[in-house]
Amino acid sequence: MPSRDSEHQPGIPLTRWYRSLAAASLRNPEVRGPARYWLQLEGSFTRALQKECRESFHVEIQREGFGRPSLEEAQRLAIPEREQAWIREVRLCGDGRPWVLARTIIPLDCLEGRNRILRNLGNKPLGAYLFSSPRWQRGPLETGLCAPQGSEQPRLARRSIFHDGNHSLLVGEYLLPILYS
Repeated sequence: MPSRDSEHQPGIPLTRWYRSLAAASLRNPEVRGPARYWLQLEGSFTRALQKECRESFHVEIQREGFGRPSLEEAQRLAIPEREQAWIREVRLCGDGRPWVLARTIIPLDCLEGRNRILRNLGNKPLGAYLFSSPRWQRGPLETGLCAPQGSEQPRLARRSIFHDGNHSLLVGEYLLPILYS
């Protein structure tokens, strides 16, 4: 069962990866072919991953609960650096294997009213919710390379801010090499 508290569980240190997102972007010669496709994909990442599956797609929650975003994440969302947020870390899995690690930062004011559902998605993909609602609009994609942290750690990353009127949330997607190799 996934953690629903503010303590970080071992296994996916996603916050460290944000520091190098702007380091190389799509100009790096390593980013070509399938890697470039996945980084530039404009529509629903979840739907595109589902189409790639031969058998099944599922979401594994790694950590979900209140916590503090990294300083860089708080700055990107323009929230106070010590403010709590709902943090959701998941693995997007195709055919039984993790393809993407995702980290979403949802500020507290974004969890009110009709957006309360964001705290209770369970194993449902966040992307399916965001792209099915005309209220949510995606901002520009940021892409880059990240330092490898071992065999399961992604090197390519992308993130964007989604807006719903006065509310914003930050979605980071970290591609595992199995997806684009």
